[in-house]
Amino acid sequence: MTDIEENQSMSQHSKFAKIREALRGKKVLVAFSGGVDSSVVAFLAREVADEVVLLTVATATFSKSELDHSAKVAKELGLKQIQVNYDWIGDKELAANPRERCYLCKKKLAQLWLDEARNKGLEMVVEGTTASDLDAFRPGERALRELGVFSPLLDAGVSKEEVRAFATDQNLSIAERPSMACLATRFPYGVEITNELLDRISRIEEYVRESFGVKTVRARYHDELIRIEVGHNEREKLFDTKKLDALQIFCKDAGFSYVTVDVRGYRTGAMDEI
Repeated sequence: MTDIEENQSMSQHSKFAKIREALRGKKVLVAFSGGVDSSVVAFLAREVADEVVLLTVATATFSKSELDHSAKVAKELGLKQIQVNYDWIGDKELAANPRERCYLCKKKLAQLWLDEARNKGLEMVVEGTTASDLDAFRPGERALRELGVFSPLLDAGVSKEEVRAFATDQNLSIAERPSMACLATRFPYGVEITNELLDRISRIEEYVRESFGVKTVRARYHDELIRIEVGHNEREKLFDTKKLDALQIFCKDAGFSYVTVDVRGYRTGAMDEI
């Protein structure tokens, strides 16, 4: 190990040590999606907290497969998971999809987390925002600060890369699992989000994932057109004309007149570019 690598390792160690100290002896509720960030927070809490409960909120913007996955990871961690439902589409303020949707959504969910923690006698609510997340437009982070939800990875300056490295070191199954943003991020602001639209988007993403063998996929909604993004390093997997023809038919059956592939591939916050 070089001196630079050794210094980096020591820096990462001190960051995670800071998180452990912040959680030590606490009764903690973890806002839990089953992704790598919230799973690492849950893992650290399990090591040092007096009590840890995982809370997963089931909404129409959180796919059934992701909900099932969160239960699998909670079992892997050996922690109690609570699942509660939230009628996201029934919340007209959110379904209208204003530009501040993420802020409004996070504020409503954070209040739900806090209420659940209080009802169960837990003193701290934590979630998995990382230092890397602030590189993109993340208005939801402001809502968390306003309500007093603690983001230990962000507080310690832990990057997404460091989270994945830690998860790998701890042999967590989700170490390399792609990030899965809520399905509302597939729509331009101002487009009303419905259960029917969410279902169409979700089915197309699952089809692309299975047909082309990609890990990361986003199906961005543009009225009659659907724009497909896959991981930057996975784009060549789309170069199969027979599969592309089948994708066009699948998307047409899902109600879209046109389907296109974004040559840039997936990037965070693509709908904010509009």
